[in-house]
Amino acid sequence: MSKEFIKGNEAIAEAAVRAGCRFFAGYPITPQNEVPEYLSARLPEVGGHFIQGESEIASVFMVFGVAATGIRSMTSSSGPGFALKSEGISFLAGGRIPAVLVNVSRGGPAIGTIEPAQQDYFSAVHAPAPGGFRCFVIAPQNVQEAADFVYEAFDIADKYRTPVYVLADGMIGNMMEVVELPKMRDLAELPSNDSWRFNKYNDDGSARILSTYMPMGELMQQKNKEMAEMYEAWEKNEQRWEEYMVDDAEYIVTAYGSSARIAKSAVKELRAEGIKAGLIRAITLFPFPKNAFAKLDYAKIKKMFCAEMSIPGQYIYDVQNAVLGRSQIIPIQTSGGVILETDMVVAAVKENL
Repeated sequence: MSKEFIKGNEAIAEAAVRAGCRFFAGYPITPQNEVPEYLSARLPEVGGHFIQGESEIASVFMVFGVAATGIRSMTSSSGPGFALKSEGISFLAGGRIPAVLVNVSRGGPAIGTIEPAQQDYFSAVHAPAPGGFRCFVIAPQNVQEAADFVYEAFDIADKYRTPVYVLADGMIGNMMEVVELPKMRDLAELPSNDSWRFNKYNDDGSARILSTYMPMGELMQQKNKEMAEMYEAWEKNEQRWEEYMVDDAEYIVTAYGSSARIAKSAVKELRAEGIKAGLIRAITLFPFPKNAFAKLDYAKIKKMFCAEMSIPGQYIYDVQNAVLGRSQIIPIQTSGGVILETDMVVAAVKENL
């Protein structure tokens, strides 16, 4: 472990290298450009390979090809780039190929703005591409978590043979903080992928063939059922959240990512004024942490607030589905690159006492 004062995008890139990532392909787009810039120099130092593809589409399919051989691989972009990557992400999911996807999101739609936003929630969590599949989605709230979650994402991807989506934003990507970087993984100690990687032969000597085409509906349906079972396992075993001052709270604020960090500061200010506020921060977005909301004592909760940097709201839909009408939920929203502020959250709670 080593501590460094480092920019979020660079921490993401270095954590990927230390996790064993040895291939990256991507294409420039603000606000994530420091990720490929850093890796273009860093990966060759550890025997890895960096490619700036001719497009976002080409880049994600390069990741698909290399990851299929068992090499830990990653791509990164922002919202407009992930729109282009969607077909390749579908191939990763359909082929059960582990890879890490990092979205340093910005405001939209269309070209939008290069400022931070949380407007890619639906696309990341609910519909990363056609076909009804899901990615494992995890959202850091600061630079330390950005490094930690990217590092862990490779293990999750290998464990479930799935693309893992790290949903950050331009504020985390360009913020500088002191970070304790994880240790360098020994590639020889990584779990074996001999059972599935596609540069190996089968036991009978035949070549392994990777195809996402299913010529019969029954075969496709069976694959869909297997993926659904995997998602159920995630929901059972992988929900993650943080609770802050929830035990006696009468007013619950919920948020994820950068907004949750800001909301926590608001909760501290409200507590200092004698208002019993608490925070539920979603860490995994899929699987969504329903259990955090299921176990609340709604008899003592007067109101709930959902803070996010998206207008119209997106995260709030999953919160509503988890709360099931047991409490009023008041939105606190900014959008298009307007960063949520502590004062906004404090004021919204006070207006609704």
